[in-house]
Order: sequence, then structure tokens, then C-alpha cells
Amino acid sequence: MHPLLFVAIGLGAGVLAGMFGIGGGIVIVPALILLAKFPAQTATGTSLAIFLLPIGALGAYTYYKAGHVRAVPALLLALGVFLGSPVGARIAQSMSALALKRTFAVFLVAVAARMWFGK
Repeated sequence: MHPLLFVAIGLGAGVLAGMFGIGGGIVIVPALILLAKFPAQTATGTSLAIFLLPIGALGAYTYYKAGHVRAVPALLLALGVFLGSPVGARIAQSMSALALKRTFAVFLVAVAARMWFGK
């Protein structure tokens, strides 16, 4: 796999993360599955690995300067992700790659429908 593919996926995820606050689950995981042909668990684990570094720091700082960051909710969300990610990882490891991919697709459709038709 060419390293520039991963840079391109990361760049796209970074742009969308800056725009919508999304990245790993919505952009990187599907891109790794569809473009890099990673199994679902490998795509998820690789996506989670990017959080080991302060990837979003500059984008968050830009929003902070504009008054669009709420520090306490952000810290609480981080705590939730910290505690919830190993639970999700254990669940994912118990599923087949096909079941995980299909479950994720249902999740994406449900979120898209809610965004499209919600108020």
C-alpha cells in the first residue's frame, strides 16, 4: 500500500474533522476499508491509533480562539471516549469483519437519516 494513500485519507479526515468535528469513525475507518482494503477491525484499530498524538490540537486551538470550544464538555467527552473505547474494541473483536462492517454501515445510515430528516 502506498504511503501517500494514508496521507491523503488523513488529509481528507483532517479537513472534515475541522469542518464537522468528525474523523476516525466516519471518514478514516470507511476509507481504510474501501480504499486500503483493511479488515474492519484493523481499520478501527489504526484509526484509534491516531489519537495517541495531539492531532486535533491546532484545529481545536483555532476554534478556541474564535470562542467555539467548551473545555469542560470536551474533557468529559474525552473521559467518555477513554473509558468507552476499550469496551467497543472488545465488542468489535468478538464480531466477524463482515458483521462489524454491516453494523457500521447501519450506524452511518441511521446517523445520515437523522441528520437529513431531523430538525
